Amino acid sequence: MNNPTLEIAAPEHPQKLLPPPAGTPGSGTNPTEANPVPHKRRWPYVVIAVVVLVALFFWLHGRGASSTATTAAKGGKNGAAAVTPVVSTTAQTGNIGVYVTGLGAITPIFTVTVKSRVDGQLMSVAFKEGDLVKQGDPLIEIDPRPYEAVVEQVQGQLIRDQALLANANVDLARYQNLVKTNAIPEQQYATQKALVEQYQGTVKNDQGLLDAAKLNVTYCHIASPLTGVVGLRLVDPGNIVHSTDSNGMIVIAQIQPISVIFPISEDQLPPVLQKIRAGNKLPVDAWDRELKNKIASGTLTNMDNEIDQTTGTVKLRATFDNQNRSLFPNQFVNARLLQQEKTGVTLLPSAAIQRNTNDTYVYLIKPDNTVTIRTIKVGTTEGDQSEITSGLSPGDKVVMTGVDKLQEGSKVAPSADGAK
Repeated sequence: MNNPTLEIAAPEHPQKLLPPPAGTPGSGTNPTEANPVPHKRRWPYVVIAVVVLVALFFWLHGRGASSTATTAAKGGKNGAAAVTPVVSTTAQTGNIGVYVTGLGAITPIFTVTVKSRVDGQLMSVAFKEGDLVKQGDPLIEIDPRPYEAVVEQVQGQLIRDQALLANANVDLARYQNLVKTNAIPEQQYATQKALVEQYQGTVKNDQGLLDAAKLNVTYCHIASPLTGVVGLRLVDPGNIVHSTDSNGMIVIAQIQPISVIFPISEDQLPPVLQKIRAGNKLPVDAWDRELKNKIASGTLTNMDNEIDQTTGTVKLRATFDNQNRSLFPNQFVNARLLQQEKTGVTLLPSAAIQRNTNDTYVYLIKPDNTVTIRTIKVGTTEGDQSEITSGLSPGDKVVMTGVDKLQEGSKVAPSADGAK
C-alpha cells in the first residue's frame, strides 16, 4: 500500500525574503521582544470560547428545567390527578307536584265607591285614610238639618190628615145607622164612604213622604257598607256634595278575604275542570314576581265562563284569607295552581342532570368509584327537584358537581351526599 505524500505547490512568483533590519521588532537582535504577534491573535478565540460556554450552560439549564416540569406533569397525571374529587347525590323516592303558573293581580272581592245620596255640606269624617273599617262603622256626616225640617213638615201634614180621616170615619158610622132607617138618602152614605177612603189614601201618602224624609236624614250619616280598607279621601269637609256627582267621596276595598285573578292556557284547562267537577279544592300559592318567596296560600274558587280568543287563556279566581294583610289590591303575583300530586316517584336534584343536543344523562357512580354515563328521562321538574321516569332507581348515586373533568370510566372520590 502506497503512503500518501503531501505535495506543496511553490508560489508562482517567489519573493526573496530579506532579514529585518537590526533593532526592529522580530529581528532577533532584542530577545525581550521576541514573537509578540501570536499573543495578540489569540484573544478573539478566548472571547468566542467564553461565549460558547455561557450559551451551552444556559441551554443545558433550560433543558433540565423543562425536563423536570414534564416529569412533574406526567407524575401528576399518573398520580393524584387520576382520581377526581366530586360531590355526589343519591336518587330518592318522594312526592312532587304538577303546577300551573300564571301571572295574576290581587283583586278585592268587593270594592265600593262611597257616594252621597243627598245634596248638602260635608260636615265631618270619622275615619283615617288607610284604616281598616268594619261594616256599619260611621264614615261621613252630611248636614242633616234641611232634611230634619222636612220630616217635621210631613209629620204635621200626616197628623192633620189622620184627624180628618178619624172625623170621616165617625160620620160614616153615623150615616150607616141612619141609612138603615131611611133617615138619610143612600147617596149621602156612599159619598161619606168615599170620603173616608180618600182620607185613608191621603194619610198613606203622608206616611210615605215621612218615611222618605226620614230616609234622607239617614243618608246624611254615611256608614261603611262592608269591612275593608279605606282609601285616600276624595272630598274634604266643608265642600258641598251632590247625589249626581260622578266621583265618590272615598273607596273601600275588602282585603279579608281577598282574591287573585290569573290566566291559564286553554290546553291546561281540561285537567283543572276535571278536578273542579269532581268537587276537589285545588290549592293555589301566591309567589312574588321572581318566584323566590311564597306570600300566601289559598284555594281555587271560581273561573270565567269563556275563553279569551285573543290570548287563548281563561281567567281563574283564587281566594286567600289574607289575615296578615300580606296581599295588597292590584299587586302583581305569580299564582301557582297545584294541578296534580305525584307520589312515590324517583327524585333527583336538577343540578346533577346533564344535557347535550341529543340526550339527557347523568354520571352514575359505580361501586368501584368509577363513573359511567347513564341516559335518563326527566318528567316533572319542581324547584330544584326533578322526576326521573327512566334510567335511575332510588338509591343510585350520581355526580352532582365536578363533572367538567369526567369521562366514561373516570375514577372519582365522592364527597358527602350533595342532596343533604
